[in-house]
Amino acid sequence: MFDKLEDLLVRFEEVLNELGEPGVTDNQERFQKLMKEQSELQPIVDAYKEYKDNKETIQDSLSMLEEEKDEEMREMLKEELSDAKKRVEELEKELKILLLPKDPNDSKNVIVEIRAGAGGDEAALFAAEIYRMYVKYAESRRWKTEMMSLNENGIGGFKEVTFMIQGQGARLKYESGVHRVQRVPETESGGRIHTSTCTVAIMPEAEEIDFHLDMNDCKFDVFRASGNGGQCVNTTDSAVRLTHIPTGIVISCQDEKSQLKNKDKALKVLRSRLYEMELAKQHDAEAEARRSQIGTGDRSEKIRTYNFPQGRVTDHRIKLTLHRLDAVLGGDLDEILDSLIAADQAAKLSSLNEEDA
Repeated sequence: MFDKLEDLLVRFEEVLNELGEPGVTDNQERFQKLMKEQSELQPIVDAYKEYKDNKETIQDSLSMLEEEKDEEMREMLKEELSDAKKRVEELEKELKILLLPKDPNDSKNVIVEIRAGAGGDEAALFAAEIYRMYVKYAESRRWKTEMMSLNENGIGGFKEVTFMIQGQGARLKYESGVHRVQRVPETESGGRIHTSTCTVAIMPEAEEIDFHLDMNDCKFDVFRASGNGGQCVNTTDSAVRLTHIPTGIVISCQDEKSQLKNKDKALKVLRSRLYEMELAKQHDAEAEARRSQIGTGDRSEKIRTYNFPQGRVTDHRIKLTLHRLDAVLGGDLDEILDSLIAADQAAKLSSLNEEDA
């Protein structure tokens, strides 16, 4: 580990020197690449320098303790030694996490797909609530959201909704899976608790460089938009239905007044779906994915239950239960997401330790 840290320290100095060269901004592509590399290396370098400083403090304190006779001074040195040892242990753990392989998709925008599952209208209402939960979370982080497509059921529920989060939305990548709600529906006269579900898929936005899409595999149909909309939306053939012939994936977009914009949105969703399928194939081939405490992230996996009678939310993968359902549905997701990230990091560290053993 420390050989790798020394190499990174050398590379960091090289990057700083290159950024200090005259005319470095003339080549914007190279300049942006160097800036990104600097920002990625900075936290590792800072932690490693602090680690080395504390190791030096330990050596100095031990040397001074051998020679120091004054009892008060010795107590101060012992306290300094204890603090430095404790910090070294903390920094070793931090550095191991910082050196874990980075997910190249973590810096991308994400496309979120939510679909009503079992439960009819109640499932559609629940899907709409989950959509609002993510939008509120994005707003709290000052991320932008953009509607891609929406299929409503007429009573405020969503049969299916697809939208984009522009920002570090990959933080939500652990949200993929089946979300379950337990509550008494408003239409239930007998007061019985019903269970309904919706599926969530979090997909990194795929660009042309990530995934080549053969337009010969795509079939476009245009039709008149339905539902809420202005005069232009409902009176022109602006809606687009995109069919990907090899996979049979069908995507409809009618949110925009422009047929061209709807076509562009449909292609974005398709490209991201195909990219996600390709990533899933890669993940399935990795033993680490099977061992992970977070699970596979597959849509068939029940990941979380929202229990209204008891006001609790339970994430089944990490056995975390929070008794503040309203806050979570209001977009307060950080405690859940932080716990999921920590569990994933612990699983990866454990896997590395097994390989090193």
